[in-house]
Amino acid sequence: MSIESTTPELEKINPAAADFLPLLGTDHIEFHVGNAKQAAHFYKTAFGFQSLAYAGLETGMKDRTSYVLVQDKIRLVLTSPLTPEDPINDHIRQHGDGVKVIALWVDDARKAHEETTKRGAVSYMEPTVEKDADGEVVKSGIKLYGDTVHIFVERKNYKGIFLPGFRAWKSPYNPPVTGLKYVDHMVANVGWNQMNKWVEFYEKVMGFANLLSFDDKDISTEYSALMSKVMTNGNGRIKFPINEPAKGKKRSQIEEYLDFYKGEGVQHIAVATDDIVKTVRDLMSRGVEFLKVPSSYYEGLLDRVGKIDEDLGPLSELGILVDRDDEGYLLQLFTKPVQDRPTLFFEIIQRKGAKSFGKGNFKALFEAIEREQESRGTL
Repeated sequence: MSIESTTPELEKINPAAADFLPLLGTDHIEFHVGNAKQAAHFYKTAFGFQSLAYAGLETGMKDRTSYVLVQDKIRLVLTSPLTPEDPINDHIRQHGDGVKVIALWVDDARKAHEETTKRGAVSYMEPTVEKDADGEVVKSGIKLYGDTVHIFVERKNYKGIFLPGFRAWKSPYNPPVTGLKYVDHMVANVGWNQMNKWVEFYEKVMGFANLLSFDDKDISTEYSALMSKVMTNGNGRIKFPINEPAKGKKRSQIEEYLDFYKGEGVQHIAVATDDIVKTVRDLMSRGVEFLKVPSSYYEGLLDRVGKIDEDLGPLSELGILVDRDDEGYLLQLFTKPVQDRPTLFFEIIQRKGAKSFGKGNFKALFEAIEREQESRGTL
């Protein structure tokens, strides 16, 4: 089963990116969580993901259990340990529920490992062949920021439901989908003065290019600031913004994340939709909580962004943000954290031609985040 993570308008080649590591898309995202069964129920109920595959005691896996969920081109894997000795416990104890694996779909996992490690990546998994009656998958992996890793997945010789060792997960409970299409980008939070280190890593080790940069003048409020650079691969299918804190009067959202995650990691996952108003209404009706900007944000909005296809009424009602670049405009909205620690959250995004990331919304967005921080006593 092959899943691409892009749409045609995002497939423009970036000539600044090298081509020694061709990436076909985001294969899956694996979370380490305290209770995978309950987390799977949450993502099905709240976000409309569908049951796809399962591995655990019933499939011969003795140390952990994994539930695989799918919605269009997005696959989430939720994994929990079954024994106190399993090292997954260390990840959960340190970070809480969070992203462990960003799996990238490649045509040659052995070559991907060779090309990245010879350029300085630290190996996480040597090339490994996994087989069952449906064929074989080759996997390899490298270490990233914090405890996060990239796994390269080669599945051209596999016809199974997900990976060897997994079986189809048949469930009578699959609430309707919410219109989520593919992973638009994934954002990392790294420590003080570490952004350029990881920008260089993606440039040197993985052949990415720096698409956009934002400094503390672009992303700041009265109280806090951060800096960010967006890295992209050659075909534009994979985009990884990287954030680091910047000096401010109070503690920034990046500092709060690093404090509660106890290290560097994935801050948010941006997932695309073709109808953000419908998707957000549906998510809200299922209990997903979103950040809210003041109603004053919509005063003069059309003067700032120009003509858009959507009516302002529903956008204002739902708190959806709008921004424009030279290519078009985008609509976006951010959830509150999806676990008790104020760490991982999701972004819902609809692109109407825009290739950017909502720079014009940064101030309003981060002020909304600061209000949440203030309510938690962590600003």
